[in-house]
Amino acid sequence: MLVLDDFHDGATVAREWSVFSDRVMGGVSVARAALVDVQGERALRLTGHVSLERNGGFIQMARQLSDGGMNASTFSGLQLRVCGTPGRYFVHLRTIDTRAPWQYYGATLNVQDVWRDVYLPWHAFTPVSLSTPLAVTQLQRIGIVAGKQAFEADVAVSRLELVP
Repeated sequence: MLVLDDFHDGATVAREWSVFSDRVMGGVSVARAALVDVQGERALRLTGHVSLERNGGFIQMARQLSDGGMNASTFSGLQLRVCGTPGRYFVHLRTIDTRAPWQYYGATLNVQDVWRDVYLPWHAFTPVSLSTPLAVTQLQRIGIVAGKQAFEADVAVSRLELVP
């Protein structure tokens, strides 16, 4: 197991995670992220309004893993400890093969209103807007996304790790 983040060091979290929305493409969704305590656990929490207006439809918090590509081939997938308001949430991975902003490898992230661990094996990630299969030898970025429907998003992550 390799812990990518457990959100206990606030200074590190602030530097490594960024928040953005469909506004970068003309949408009107609103995103916020904060390091907070949620049901007794320290977490990075993404909240906001996801709107489908003006061809929008997402908010996201993302973290660079490696510019040159992190080799995760000795691991079977990701595990996230998550809690929040049920809705349409996803994990997006970017590699050196995802050159355009709309290219990524995505998997559904099932969120409930109580803390739980969600395991996402590599094979759960499907390519979007590209035909290249996921190369886990070259992971660059991970994103937690709320989108594809209009709703009030609220998802918290207290732990993110690679699992054997």
